[in-house]
Amino acid sequence: METVLYTPIGLIRSPFPEPKGAPIQPAGARGVAGRVELRPEFGRGLRDLEGFSHLILIYHFHLARGFDLEVVPFLDQESRGLFATRAPRRPNPIGLSVVRLVRIQGSTLEVEDVDVVDGTPLLDLKPYVPGFDAPAGVRCGWLEERAGAAGRIRADERFTSD
Repeated sequence: METVLYTPIGLIRSPFPEPKGAPIQPAGARGVAGRVELRPEFGRGLRDLEGFSHLILIYHFHLARGFDLEVVPFLDQESRGLFATRAPRRPNPIGLSVVRLVRIQGSTLEVEDVDVVDGTPLLDLKPYVPGFDAPAGVRCGWLEERAGAAGRIRADERFTSD
């Protein structure tokens, strides 16, 4: 299989120095302020972004090591298939979060609802567009009854070590 390499375009800054104790989804980070510090050479790419209220951050789970194909996710006590979860330890440890855009200053974005560990490498960002990103008739599988708990649950150590 072909190897794919990415170079981070910036860093995500947050008040969470480590995964333990961090929110597990943006729903658990309502109002938590952070910054997206784009590398200066990408600053021009932010043109026209100020009209959007929310962004999708795509990032590398830089502290995640290894993976298991079955895990006990944060919102459950039962083992689940990895790809039916949002566990950070994955074959390609890529995460995504929808955050609220507060302000753009140069190549820095001030954002809220940040559930990411400080210093996380940013791979890409995109505007969140409900008409594109929120399809009708969505089902949430085993998470259907548990998704609301994401606002109360904090990360522990289960996905940071082998």
